[in-house]
Amino acid sequence: MTCEKFRSLNKPFGILPITLVLSLFLNFSAFSADLDFSRDVLPILSDNCFHCHGPDAKKARKGDLRLDDEDDAKRDRDGYRVLDSANPAKSELLARITSFDANEQMPPPEVGRPLTVAQIETLKKWVNQGAKWGRHWAFEPVLKPALTSEKAHPVDELVSRKLVSKSVTANSRADRHTLIRRLKLDLTGIPPTLEQLEEFLADLRPGAWERLVSRTLASPHYGERMAWDWLEAARYADSNGYQGDNERSMWPWRDWVVRAFNENLPFDDFTIHQLAGDLLPDASKDQILATGFNRNHMINGEGGRIAEENRVDYVFDMTETMGTVWLGLTLNCSRCHDHKFDPLTQREYYELTAFFNQTPVTGGGGDPATPPILQTGSLELIEEIEAAKEIVFHAKVKVDERQKVIVKGEGDWGMRRRKELDDVNTEDWELVKPIEAKSKGQTLTIRPNGAVLASGNNPEKDEYELIYLLKKGDITAFKLEAIRHSTMTEGRLARSDSGNFVLTDIRFRPNDTKDSLVISGSEATYEQGSHKLKQAYDNDPSTGWAVWNGRTINRDHAGMFLLKNSFKIEEEGKLSVTLKFNSSAKHHNMGFFRLYQTSLKDPKLESEQAMLLAALKVPLVNRTDKQKSLITAAYEATDAELIRLRNFKKASEDRLKKLKGRLAKVMVMKDMAKPRKTYMLDRGLYTKRGELVFAGVPASLPKLPKSEKHNRLSLAKWLVNRDHPLTARVTVNRYWQMLFGIGFVKTAEDFGVQAEYPEHRELLD
Repeated sequence: MTCEKFRSLNKPFGILPITLVLSLFLNFSAFSADLDFSRDVLPILSDNCFHCHGPDAKKARKGDLRLDDEDDAKRDRDGYRVLDSANPAKSELLARITSFDANEQMPPPEVGRPLTVAQIETLKKWVNQGAKWGRHWAFEPVLKPALTSEKAHPVDELVSRKLVSKSVTANSRADRHTLIRRLKLDLTGIPPTLEQLEEFLADLRPGAWERLVSRTLASPHYGERMAWDWLEAARYADSNGYQGDNERSMWPWRDWVVRAFNENLPFDDFTIHQLAGDLLPDASKDQILATGFNRNHMINGEGGRIAEENRVDYVFDMTETMGTVWLGLTLNCSRCHDHKFDPLTQREYYELTAFFNQTPVTGGGGDPATPPILQTGSLELIEEIEAAKEIVFHAKVKVDERQKVIVKGEGDWGMRRRKELDDVNTEDWELVKPIEAKSKGQTLTIRPNGAVLASGNNPEKDEYELIYLLKKGDITAFKLEAIRHSTMTEGRLARSDSGNFVLTDIRFRPNDTKDSLVISGSEATYEQGSHKLKQAYDNDPSTGWAVWNGRTINRDHAGMFLLKNSFKIEEEGKLSVTLKFNSSAKHHNMGFFRLYQTSLKDPKLESEQAMLLAALKVPLVNRTDKQKSLITAAYEATDAELIRLRNFKKASEDRLKKLKGRLAKVMVMKDMAKPRKTYMLDRGLYTKRGELVFAGVPASLPKLPKSEKHNRLSLAKWLVNRDHPLTARVTVNRYWQMLFGIGFVKTAEDFGVQAEYPEHRELLD
């Protein structure tokens, strides 16, 4: 969007001639013989009459009269008019403001707002001139003043014109020492260095002043100085406020503002990026970062605060800050009722909140970086991360290239490796054979393969007692394997209705001791929901390990039990094992099972070598993806160069992860996919919903384009539209105030009816 009024952030202050030293005109008052409704009459009506006859009076409105509305003020009232343009002398207003009768006088004496003689004379003159109506000046279009000089700077001409009208002579041009000091303090906040002063004083060529201004604008300190006032208006802070006052990381947004000024970002872009950068097509990280402007509100992390109440307060804050910064209006006065002075209704206030009510911010406390967030950091850190990404990328390429080189030898290696594994014991677990097996309710039969089969009656609950003959070794863990069998329900693991079991308790006790071995950890091939393997040794009979997955049990399952302390078997030893099935699920008794022992310090539930050998025995065309991956991983582990490249890749990824961990979490904006409904709220209370409203702007200002989707992006574009009467005035006034101490409008945050009329409206426009 191109808009001459918003050409750039620093253009209005790039080269200011003698106006840098002229501020006397700010103290002059202007009063024309021709009355101006906005300047001379509206302030009187607003201060003294609108309390009873203004836009917000509603039920409390006196005499059914509105003095903020021309039609109502001039309508016929059964033979008389408050304002009679055709016959001014008969205007009831004149009679009331000049009456000495306390029952007739306006404003009433009890209100305590008597009109001054000057105010009465102004109103009389206005009525006698036909009571010409008008709008508040700030809502009128920006007008380009008529200029007569082609050589003089427009600002100089307007200032000179004002000085001549007041018979005041301008000061002479300031000396060079003063000029550079003013320039540096105004535009950088820092006095000139000795070197800068000497350079400027020594430059006697034409254009020395312009070159000094250019050098000053090119200084990084320029953006820092210009950002001060913007950060204040945007309520920037490094903490959340409220009682906890936790820290927040909004400084990357602050740095964005500084960069925007230093890069001379056009003001329309400066506005759009901050209000709606995330809604731009293919929004960049910088444009999203800019929306942190909206999230500079305080955050209440109090434990008892209601999240929705917080969220609504944040929406209010975003809306009202937008109103202050760009519109120069006190929107907050319309949160609970129509504005008492300005043409803003309560409904219009909530229509404005609808633009900001679409963010997924929840209002919850705790973490100050409440989503949506953007992870970012200083330019130096970003550059370091980008460089680290490049290293990781090239490291991945190198690994891929090496894998392609060595892949041709995988087939031959597989055949050699299968032969090697065939010649060695690949099992990490040794089968332990039982010598006794008893059950309280079933028949336990020891099979030749070392497994135990349950048969006969299948009680609701049961308990098995078994004695195993341990083999020589320093035993560190046991593995219990549940095996499918044809005598179980549908060939599954037990004779329960589902073929599932629930092992509620397991104990291992060497026969030469009284105490059971302590189990320190466990691992299972599968655990059914909350039925974890660890619940088989938690001394709670109501819990246990089960393996039903909601479908047919089509595999054997196993559970590994790690011992807290290993125990040594010199030759042979006996082990008593107790298995209990006391679940509330009836008949869930394990039907066919085996026990294994291991002496490995870090045992795995399934042996890696055994799994590899099993995979290598499967014909290539029949191998699963898991088996193929297992073989490839084992083969690649034999290549030293690939291992080196992978180690470098991992170190690079770890470094990148560490760098990313230093990124700040900045709160930004994002709209929800499904729009949130917006309601009017009675007295601003989040629980008192009224009418449903939709995003819109006040009727007293230009309309939103019909073709635009009504969201924050259309709102931002509306603010910087060349026909908008407020944005340019409010912005120029803010920076004039920064440079001269007093703005054209003294209340930079309020351009409403209650604000003073600008001292030099032509110069402001």
